[in-house]
Amino acid sequence: METTLLKTIPSLLSETIHESLGEICGLLQQKVPHYTWVGFYFMNHRKKQLHLGPYSGKPTDHNIIPFGKGICGQVAVSGETYLAENVEEEDNYIACSVDVRSEIVVPLYVGDGLVAQLDIDSDQVNAFTEADEKFLKEVCSLLARTYGSQLEFENFFPSDH
Repeated sequence: METTLLKTIPSLLSETIHESLGEICGLLQQKVPHYTWVGFYFMNHRKKQLHLGPYSGKPTDHNIIPFGKGICGQVAVSGETYLAENVEEEDNYIACSVDVRSEIVVPLYVGDGLVAQLDIDSDQVNAFTEADEKFLKEVCSLLARTYGSQLEFENFFPSDH
């Protein structure tokens, strides 16, 4: 499944980055049964905050997350992929939905700079595998190669900095 999706994603990439990322979120949520929420958060390093970008799934109140808070905020500080197999066992989890049982957050780097992250929730405990992690890292790498500095907060949210 992931190989087919990875081949499909380049056809969704266009000059309209917001639209492309939204389409990728929708594709992943629709085609991977255990991905119930898929979204991108962008790093505002100056304010030490994550800002929600395109996503697919139930609406969330977490449009801005401080660095260090929740799984996404934790990844903003560590810069490393984090897999929460059971969110109920996480001390630093921010509940986006009562249905979420597991979460994976994959950092998106452009060069050495952490610019965004791909956040995926599932309504199943232990939903994510090494294959998911590898696939999602490849998606992030493809986006970094395609869009580069356009993914930086100042370019993605030009009126918010």
